[in-house]
Amino acid sequence: MGLPKRQRLVGAWLMLSGLSGFAGLAAALWLDARLMPQGAERLVLWAASLASGALLLLLGALLERRLLRPLRHLQVLVARLVANPDARDDYPPEGWLAGLAPDLRRLREEWRGDRQRLATAHAEGARGAARIRQELEALLQLLETPLLLCDRHHRLLLFNQAAERLFADHPGLGLGKRLAGLLPQASLREALQRLPEDGTSRELLVPLGEHWLRAMLRRVPSQHEETLITLEDATAAWHSELGPRAGLAELLPRLRGHGATLGSAAEALGRLGERDAALRQRLTRAVLEESERLGEVIHGLGELTESLQQQGERLLPTWSNDLFEALNERLAQGGLAIRPIGIPAWLKADAPALLGLLEALVEEVAGTTDQSCLEVEACLGNKRVYLDLVWRGAPLSQGRLAQWQSRRLEQLPLAPSLQALLRQHASELWSLADEDGQHARLRLPLPAAERVGAPRPRVRPRPEFHDFGIAELPAPDAELASRPLSALEVVAFDTETTGLALRQGDKVISLGACRIVNGRLLADDSFDVRIDPERPIPPESTAIHGLRDQDVAGAPPLAQVLPRFRDYVGDAVLLAHNAAFDLLALQPAGGDVRFEMPVLDTLLLSRALDPGLDGHDLDSLAERYGLTIPAEARHTALGDARLTAELWLHLLPRLQAREVERLDQLLQLQRSAFDREDASA
Repeated sequence: MGLPKRQRLVGAWLMLSGLSGFAGLAAALWLDARLMPQGAERLVLWAASLASGALLLLLGALLERRLLRPLRHLQVLVARLVANPDARDDYPPEGWLAGLAPDLRRLREEWRGDRQRLATAHAEGARGAARIRQELEALLQLLETPLLLCDRHHRLLLFNQAAERLFADHPGLGLGKRLAGLLPQASLREALQRLPEDGTSRELLVPLGEHWLRAMLRRVPSQHEETLITLEDATAAWHSELGPRAGLAELLPRLRGHGATLGSAAEALGRLGERDAALRQRLTRAVLEESERLGEVIHGLGELTESLQQQGERLLPTWSNDLFEALNERLAQGGLAIRPIGIPAWLKADAPALLGLLEALVEEVAGTTDQSCLEVEACLGNKRVYLDLVWRGAPLSQGRLAQWQSRRLEQLPLAPSLQALLRQHASELWSLADEDGQHARLRLPLPAAERVGAPRPRVRPRPEFHDFGIAELPAPDAELASRPLSALEVVAFDTETTGLALRQGDKVISLGACRIVNGRLLADDSFDVRIDPERPIPPESTAIHGLRDQDVAGAPPLAQVLPRFRDYVGDAVLLAHNAAFDLLALQPAGGDVRFEMPVLDTLLLSRALDPGLDGHDLDSLAERYGLTIPAEARHTALGDARLTAELWLHLLPRLQAREVERLDQLLQLQRSAFDREDASA
């Protein structure tokens, strides 16, 4: 049951001491009036009458100092050891419990020694497996093919960095989350249920926004019935099949028909004599008409062929600055260089072939103009990007350019000519003078890519991108109340507001959350959004969380953020410190988004576990359990959410020690610590 609350104990002690002192005073006054002692007798009477109250007061103070306070410190020490055996020893036994210090020290040392020996044995046994795992993890992250691994309940166990890029900013990507939240197509669910057990693959096209993904599904032969899904963006191939390839398929029968008609007409013309002038005239007219139609078909065939070349799988989106940087590295070996000018752009190219083409052109231009450094510029045109080599001097003749195009590039496979590479990119070469009359340029038109903006910097992969232990967790649709605490998916969250009077108009200005899956706080799975409160932030609130009006200017309002946060929570249980306040902040009157899942409150849980201890605020509990947080992260929504999540993980061993192992038991314990003060928060 724990110790009584300190306030009650101190109150009872002071009340008894006061009553005893008052009774002694009354007795002394009555005896003094009745007996009327004099001198020493009177002093003895008054001392004897007041002695009981003074003795009770002194005895209480002695018990508080020598026993009760050491007991509270011992309780904190034991709680900290259960939550974290490696925590600091800040509360050694004192007072009448000081004799326990050697025994507790020995117990702690033996405990730590056993844990250290166990950890060493585990590390030695797992070192080889860890090395292999790290190598496999590195290989998975280097793969350019997005892949997902899910368990038999279709929860994500693994994903690689290519999948992160494919599903950038998608709330459905994360360990333990259901595949249906990422790719909600019914056809995919049906295909997963019908996969053969021998690992035979099944192919499926699934939409993702404006793109089509070719999904390859394979059952992993194992006892957990896991499924590997590899993904490929098939949008370009799909458009090609519905566009140029379909048009080509339609043109070929027409081409054959016109060819057959021309052949028959030519054969009939050959058999006619001089007397069949009228028939000859009709056949000649038919030949001319078919020739015109054949010319139109051939022209359309040429356009389709050019379109197919531009949509070819080898012509990929390329950032011009990346192309120029790679070209400079190759030119440096020959003492040449290019200097990019203007605004960079996206273009479509076979990068290795285009690099060889540009290197050859720079060498030819440098040799002709006797200039070792040329300027290069990417100019946007109508569905084209013009790559221009610029030099000081006159334009080059078309004859010279035609001569260059016959040069073969021996360093490339099959030693293609410059003309062949130009044809591959549906391009050509010409030279023109600049308007200033002092510079000229060699222009190379290339297909434009449908992308804008510089490429995103390559982000580091998430620290956690796989957890095969998720497959051992209960099914997501199992009864939540009976689920073990260690198997709960938990989202810890916190809010920062304009003030504490939410019912008087204070609003949320920041919302942060993080996720715990399979007993682990995921380092990079977080939700951190600033919110426009649509009212000024008072200076006294800014002094706490540091957010000013300009920090939330342009941020979305709460009504836009809440649906995104609800998607982030998914099937998880919510966790907060003093959750009543944060839930009231997130669910204002008239709001459309409701959070009806169970909510855990570390304030109430700490109060239920240690009713005899003072200090259940977040700072006191962080100090009690040895939790640290950077000073700049404290009183930020995401920082406090992470601290709350760490606190939950430290409370778990203490809950399990008290045989609180299921969610329904935990909620019952939490309700026992809820009082009227919380209800009015």
